[in-house]
Amino acid sequence: AFMKPPAASVLDGALVSPMPGTLVSISVVEGEQVSVGQELCVVEAMKMQNVLVAQRDGVVETLFAEPGSTLAADQPILSFALPNVRMAESA
Repeated sequence: AFMKPPAASVLDGALVSPMPGTLVSISVVEGEQVSVGQELCVVEAMKMQNVLVAQRDGVVETLFAEPGSTLAADQPILSFALPNVRMAESA
């Protein structure tokens, strides 16, 4: 027997907090094109600042938190536009 693949989640295209902490800064804005390795935000947890970077190229769609926010583990910080939603360019 095979397991069904997990259902698509709203969080599939999101950056989530890896641990409880405070969002210190956000380095991007909605609509910004980001590249792999680019700094997205900084989360402070247990007096350590953790820099979260883009794991893939994409476009920031929505910011869910602002600097100073207290974050829970796995709480969405921002989302990326899904690649298949892009509008076709006319030639």
